[in-house]
Amino acid sequence: ALLKVDDPYFSFLKIMERIGTPEGYTPPKGIHPSAVIDDTVKIGEDVYIGPNAVICKNCVIGNKSIIHAGVYIGDSSSVGESSLIYPNTVIRDKVKIGNNVIIHPGVVIGADGFGFVPTKEGNYIKLPQLGGVVIEDNVEIGANTTIDRATIGNTIIKSGAKLDNLIMIAHNVVVGENTVIAAQTGISGSAKVGKNCILAGQVGLVGHIEIADKVTVGAQSGISKSVKKEGSTYFGSPAKEYHDALRNEGAIRQLPEMLKEFRELKLKVSELE
Repeated sequence: ALLKVDDPYFSFLKIMERIGTPEGYTPPKGIHPSAVIDDTVKIGEDVYIGPNAVICKNCVIGNKSIIHAGVYIGDSSSVGESSLIYPNTVIRDKVKIGNNVIIHPGVVIGADGFGFVPTKEGNYIKLPQLGGVVIEDNVEIGANTTIDRATIGNTIIKSGAKLDNLIMIAHNVVVGENTVIAAQTGISGSAKVGKNCILAGQVGLVGHIEIADKVTVGAQSGISKSVKKEGSTYFGSPAKEYHDALRNEGAIRQLPEMLKEFRELKLKVSELE
């Protein structure tokens, strides 16, 4: 049999949806008796809260959301409608999670940002991290990813962004709409990534820079300054525009042979002298 379609990958997705969801993907509605829920928590309709989940004071859980076993949600945080939070996720205080968000196991959202003030004596004093985190609608966050709270204001993951496993998002970072970030990427404090960007695996961004919309960054690249050209592709460390980086890489690979030729020419010149 042969099926001809305009977009094979999207068509494969639709077939998988027709086949059905994995066994046990949607748990029964209700609240497990071992869950610890403060009296001030507001819980919507058709919500599932699993064993040993902890939901602290003044939280809000939207309709049809699923909170699996061992999830911790801190004070004054909220989860929108139809969101799915897998086991052993930690969501600290003042975190706002939107609708249709998927958070995989072991994620930590709202840990303190890495902020310390050096003293004359050579010690470090912790800078209070008083901000929050906003995860907008239709975001997916992979297992063991960490998203730190802002020093002041909010760290923001905008709607439609997709984050892989083992990603580090520092304080006050903004990730734009529909941006995709692969595993082991690290984004330093106050960096801003535009919409519809692609950051491949093990990319590193320094703090306080801005990445334009629709930028692609190749795997293991280090971005040391702002990228202002929309739709550009960068590669290398420090990263350069893709074609420049390939030319540089090609030249570097020729260096051993060029060095050998240089030494031979140097020897011949010395003999002529």
